[in-house]
Amino acid sequence: MNCVLVTGAQGFIGQVLVQRLLCEGLSGRAIDKLVLVDLAFDDPHGDARVQRISGSLADPAVLAAAMHEQPATIFHLASVPGGASERDPALGRRVNLDATLALIEACQALAKPPRLVYASSIAVYGDQPESGASEDQLPQPAISYGAHKLACEILLADASRRGWVDGCSVRLPGIVARQGENAGLASGFMSQLFWRLAQGQTIVLPVSPSGSCWWMSAKTCVDNLLHLGSMDSSRWDARRSYQMPVLHLDIAEVVAALAQRFGVDAAQLVRFAPDPVIDRIYARYPPLATPRAEQLGLRHDGNVAALIAHALGAAAPAAITAP
Repeated sequence: MNCVLVTGAQGFIGQVLVQRLLCEGLSGRAIDKLVLVDLAFDDPHGDARVQRISGSLADPAVLAAAMHEQPATIFHLASVPGGASERDPALGRRVNLDATLALIEACQALAKPPRLVYASSIAVYGDQPESGASEDQLPQPAISYGAHKLACEILLADASRRGWVDGCSVRLPGIVARQGENAGLASGFMSQLFWRLAQGQTIVLPVSPSGSCWWMSAKTCVDNLLHLGSMDSSRWDARRSYQMPVLHLDIAEVVAALAQRFGVDAAQLVRFAPDPVIDRIYARYPPLATPRAEQLGLRHDGNVAALIAHALGAAAPAAITAP
């Protein structure tokens, strides 16, 4: 049976991934069973292949239920966001570090080592050099969230060496455009910018217009996750950790492109009120070189126009009306 497990399945990326798995399958094969884990779910799912498990992966009973169907592939997306982790470090450690380690260790009991694709983060790098960044630069996390993600990358590579899993970590940049206020997500302004301008609404950005970010749409993020979930793992190096290629764009550049796309006056809708911490951590990214990832077939969105189309399309809004 081709069983796939997705943790954090009700999250922004998780919902897009689940939809794609049900429609397209994985590795050229249809999904027989799709096990989804998250704290809570919306209305019941209509597809008989879907099994939903509500609760925290940090709960041993939830973890045991998730592994019961012997998943051949695991996409581990569940986490407490960086901002929330800083406010509640005990919760951050319990979910982002301890639960991930428990998941990796639980794979030893499966009949066959599963493919495990782990969603890490650019938070592992910490402060960025102004001259340019590389996927191979020394990680120096500036927040606990990044430290936990880096630790899990190392633990997953070691578990793969031992043959418990066939694992790979992939570092995600700012993914757009999730709806809502994104409570606990310090980089949530990136997504809010898309929706506010698409709907002709005002927004106050906690960064400067000259600030720059690493951007990717949920569609392209899931493209990359599915690619790693099905590709030949003999192509991975011993680190088994890769950075998703990104679009490096200034805030002002994205604002201008969105204003043009939706026919709105950015000067009337967008106000900048930089928060020193958010501006330093989330809007001071230099160009990023990712040749190793690109050799594996990982990709970014291409350009800012494609980013906007992919981001709002993947989010499947009920309606986007330009004034």
